[in-house]
Amino acid sequence: MKNNDWETVSDKPIGNFRIFNMREITAKSPRTGKEHPFIVLEGNDWINIIALTPEKKIVLVKQYRFGTSKSELEIPGGIIETGENPVEAGIRELKEETGYVGTNPTYLGHIDPNPAFQANKCHTIIIENCEKKDEQKLDPGEDIQVELATVKEVKSFIDDGIIRHSLVISAFRLYDTLK
Repeated sequence: MKNNDWETVSDKPIGNFRIFNMREITAKSPRTGKEHPFIVLEGNDWINIIALTPEKKIVLVKQYRFGTSKSELEIPGGIIETGENPVEAGIRELKEETGYVGTNPTYLGHIDPNPAFQANKCHTIIIENCEKKDEQKLDPGEDIQVELATVKEVKSFIDDGIIRHSLVISAFRLYDTLK
């Protein structure tokens, strides 16, 4: 198979935008030999949590999203802080966003959210036996409602377009590989 890698000619930071840094990379095409500029967004990795109660219900969160200008039904998740591993971040985010804690956190895998211009990954873990043990500890910009649903209901929410967040749908694809 032919090498399809591009040669980096230059790489420079061009902006810091709070939740991501932007870089401009100029690279040479292996096919044409011509140079082209590309923008890459760099940020911390993200975590998604599939939290199962002892009754096998999934803990969901509903929050307003400015990208779609509406409330979205999702699973708990967030940014992995510098120095945290995905499991640590998942346990922390689940408790902060929902007040739920559980046992047996298991790493399911990761996806590349958009490799065309993003450098980060989105990891997914599952936490079992989740029970509400604490109050939510929301960030100032968060307003989150917690809901519970069966696996069958979640699949219907995806099929019916109620859950449209691609990273949440990808998390359930990783979850389906457990079976």
